[in-house]
Amino acid sequence: MCFVLDVSACETAEDLHRALAEGLHFPAWYGGNLDALHDCLTDLSDPVHLTVLHAQALEDALGAYCRSFQRVLSDSAQENEHFTLTWEE
Repeated sequence: MCFVLDVSACETAEDLHRALAEGLHFPAWYGGNLDALHDCLTDLSDPVHLTVLHAQALEDALGAYCRSFQRVLSDSAQENEHFTLTWEE
């Protein structure tokens, strides 16, 4: 599965997590926070490639939360060979 997430439309952390949950078909128990995101991404058993578009817009909107989000995605990609990640502006 490949999913392109345009984060320029995400004005809040809730927007970001909702877009991820819908696009990546996360389970109903997904808590909409960074810990739950890490859990879902590291539990993936089928290949998933996430392309994140317009990260600077997310940085402008969410600041430190965006940096934590980026760290969670990168850590998850390192921990789970089934999850790959690309950043594009």
